[in-house]
Amino acid sequence: MAEIKDPENTILMELKDGTVTIELLPDVAPGHCDRMKELARAGAYDNVAFHRVIDGFMAQTGDVANGNMEKDFNLRAAGTGGSDLPNLKAEFSGVPHDRGTLGAARSQNPDSANSQFFINFSDNHFLNRQYTVYGRVTSGMEHVDAITRGEPPMNPDRMISVKVAADA
Repeated sequence: MAEIKDPENTILMELKDGTVTIELLPDVAPGHCDRMKELARAGAYDNVAFHRVIDGFMAQTGDVANGNMEKDFNLRAAGTGGSDLPNLKAEFSGVPHDRGTLGAARSQNPDSANSQFFINFSDNHFLNRQYTVYGRVTSGMEHVDAITRGEPPMNPDRMISVKVAADA
């Protein structure tokens, strides 16, 4: 496991194969980082499916309304919802969408990100300055690489638990 420099801004995501450590970037995207911590602390991300996983591109998850595989799960609806909290304003920056970075998923409206996010499997620089980058995987990327592919996957993987390292 990577050394945790700032436990308050580090996410521990438990996947089927192990823990993924994510360093949040509050200096770059404070609103998105605060939202992820708020939802993690509420347990909202626990058991949420990876509903869109494209080989060589990214793994998307975070639909806390429709993606919880333990509560009224509907694979077709997963990816269409967010949280009960208001949408976030875009926080575009010069941080590139490199392999292992966390990006905010949204609709066509730049200010429509809510709870969904994706982890880049490769450098996806065509997304730069169009989607908010607010974190990066510092260890456990091999577990992200092992997530079942599909749009949606027939048997999706899930985030077993998501915690702020300061609380773990």
